[in-house]
Amino acid sequence: MTLQFDFIIVGAGSAGCAMASRLSEDPRNRVLVLEFGGTDAGPLIQMPAALSYPMNMPLYDWGFESDPEPHLGGRRLATPRGKVIGGSSSINGMVYVRGHACDFDTWEEMGANGWGYRHVLPYYKRLETSHGGQNGWRGTNGPLHVTRGTKWNPLFHAFRDAGEQAGYGVTEDYNGERQEGFGDMEMTVHKGRRWSAANAYLKPALKRGNLELIKGALVRKVLIENGRAVGVEFETGGKIREARANREVILAASSINSPKILMQSGIGPADHLQDMGIEIVADRPGVGANLQDHLELYLQQACTQPITLYKHWNLVSKALIGAQWLFFKQGLGASNQFESCAFIRSKAGVRYPDIQYHFLPFAVRYDGQAAAEGHGFQAHVGPMRSKSRGRIRLTSGDPRGKPSILFNYMSHEEDWEDFRRCIRLTREVFDQEAFAPYRGKEIQPGDHVQSDDALNDFIREHVESAYHPCGTCRMGSKEDPMAVVDPECRVIGVEALRVADSSIFPQITNGNLNAPSIMVGEKASDHILGKDPLPASNQDPWINPAWETSQR
Repeated sequence: MTLQFDFIIVGAGSAGCAMASRLSEDPRNRVLVLEFGGTDAGPLIQMPAALSYPMNMPLYDWGFESDPEPHLGGRRLATPRGKVIGGSSSINGMVYVRGHACDFDTWEEMGANGWGYRHVLPYYKRLETSHGGQNGWRGTNGPLHVTRGTKWNPLFHAFRDAGEQAGYGVTEDYNGERQEGFGDMEMTVHKGRRWSAANAYLKPALKRGNLELIKGALVRKVLIENGRAVGVEFETGGKIREARANREVILAASSINSPKILMQSGIGPADHLQDMGIEIVADRPGVGANLQDHLELYLQQACTQPITLYKHWNLVSKALIGAQWLFFKQGLGASNQFESCAFIRSKAGVRYPDIQYHFLPFAVRYDGQAAAEGHGFQAHVGPMRSKSRGRIRLTSGDPRGKPSILFNYMSHEEDWEDFRRCIRLTREVFDQEAFAPYRGKEIQPGDHVQSDDALNDFIREHVESAYHPCGTCRMGSKEDPMAVVDPECRVIGVEALRVADSSIFPQITNGNLNAPSIMVGEKASDHILGKDPLPASNQDPWINPAWETSQR
């Protein structure tokens, strides 16, 4: 039996959940969501402090990794993507960053008309309920709850104070008027639980009779007849089935899987599709191109006082934290522990921040591995706007095959210069008076690593992905041969098919990508439904008045 719907959404991730909710608000719209992953029930996903577990579990993660990266000594870097309802919002670090106002004005300059900051700010306000954000700049009754930590550890305050002592400004809300400066980090946590797109949007919407979710569904291709998307072919329980869309098919399957599904459907670079034995429907060379990501380093310092999370790195402590969270949704388990942060500019002449910091009162890897010997603290730091670009390609015509992912990290000389500057600026912050009561030896890179060459070696060996892949179905004008979707997210050259997720970003935004991905789902919903966009904002974001002559 063929399934018949008005809209089919592929992927129950950050953008897909938002669209499922908005498109099903009208009871006349029958909406189907297809998700390859399964349920997000259970403490490992719902408990914020357990964030390092789900991204390393094949149950919840697609398990992608990059091809050997030529500029990183042939290292393969992990590329986790959520394979679960909520998508990557169910396995990420829960950090909430809208991006800088200038990011979206840049999108508009790159051909994404109607996606400037004045256009997207109303959608950010619509999607969020901000707890403690700046009045007038933040949403107060949206589905996504955004909160701040308790800053239980004095090191959170030390980081902010050290930034101020080093001559940087303080921002009371980096998601408000002013991003630049040191301040409190925000997280998608509500009442002690991970507030994923599934919790915020999908689960409430599934109570409606006109929205259906099929889990365990691997989408093989979009069905296209006479240049129009009419449905999808998917595999579930070992059977291949079809679902038909009377109105539109929308891909929201991630910056890795959305271009992969387009190529499997015959939409992509013609020569590559021919090599894979796939019939060409639309020659779009931009599909799978323009791949971007953020890289980061963990700069670690020993702590002379026994106050860091290291004291809880044992089974008894973990059990107590888990029990407190399980019964009361409180305590250390209710935070992602990223409670202080900063956005700074790397040098004079840079108009808006191009370096991001996450601060953590613990010396540990993001994936929860290799805790340092003893007490320490660390800053995750990395440049925001690398010029390096990579690509996604198919490895075979088989929809079950893993794609070839090459980020081409650090392929620009500027990338190396930027990272060396990140390390030196961070050392300067850690050297401030605010850290004097806590500062031990530098664990990583180590005091002996000072010259450009020594820093380059450290970077090559230790740089990690921040897990922010995007850009592979770039939005732009119809005349742009490398654009994949137009500014209403419609795939150029195919009717009734859209892409709406982080793959449409023309350029990567400042900071973590969950917030802008959800915003894309919100804004795309209005385009899909043919609604007038929300009225543009006339609010003016803060830009450092001395940006041309001063670094801080």
